[in-house]
Amino acid sequence: MDLTRLQYFVAVAEAGSLSRAAAALSMSQPALSRQVLLLEEELGQRMFDRTGRGVVLTPSGEALLAHARAVFARWEEARADMLDRQRSPRGRVTVGLPPRVAHVLTADLVQQFLARFPEASITVEEGLSVRLRESLVAGRVDLAVLFDPPHSPQLLLETLLREPVVLISTAPVPSKIRLAAVARRSLVMPSGPHSLRQLLESHTRPRNMALKVVAEVDSVQTVLSLVARGVGDTVLPQSAVRSWPYAEQVHVAAVVAPSMRNRLVLAIPRARPATLLSRNAAQILRELLARHFG
Repeated sequence: MDLTRLQYFVAVAEAGSLSRAAAALSMSQPALSRQVLLLEEELGQRMFDRTGRGVVLTPSGEALLAHARAVFARWEEARADMLDRQRSPRGRVTVGLPPRVAHVLTADLVQQFLARFPEASITVEEGLSVRLRESLVAGRVDLAVLFDPPHSPQLLLETLLREPVVLISTAPVPSKIRLAAVARRSLVMPSGPHSLRQLLESHTRPRNMALKVVAEVDSVQTVLSLVARGVGDTVLPQSAVRSWPYAEQVHVAAVVAPSMRNRLVLAIPRARPATLLSRNAAQILRELLARHFG
């Protein structure tokens, strides 16, 4: 049934006259009369009896008017609900964060997101960038922060920050250290799939430099604890030492010849349209990353 035609029927029923209803609808009386006739033909029943003063509803017309008013009342409820969802939408957004970023940002991200959208919910999935990238493509994650991701036609990538990579040690080091000298030091590093390890090896391999890795640990916090115990040095983004929690004094040297920078990238699947929730989660992430890592 055409809802517009049903609206015309309600207007005639409430006005009690085709001419008055036509004037209220800003249409000609013959055009309105035609729409009412088409509705009656569709339903196989007369909705109105014509009188000298106008029209009156038949029993079928009375029944249809009750149904029509219920339909339009539900439509108004639906419209109000949609407007309410626009103001305070329901639903869930899933955000992927590498562990080092999640450790710093998750509490603020969740708190700020729920303050804006109390009717919605948020899931934070932690994982290495390579696994989060797979989750994005598979549709399990709505957006994610990645370290140095390769180009992908399936993802929109927005570089948010570029952090300098530094050598971290409990032994005194100069303010700058060449990559060749870094390769000769005993290192505690994340394992091969970790984006930081890949970044470092992308510079050492072409120069035929073999890294002296004495321990592989994917958790950055654990890497730092091993550095604090003197197991070895490490190479991490500069922000990793901002919250150094150990009693041992930490020393930092900028890696040069060549210098390296670690990219923090916001990644969103191209195939999944952005929602109000995901757009706001992305904006909160931009602000928090600039505050804590910038």
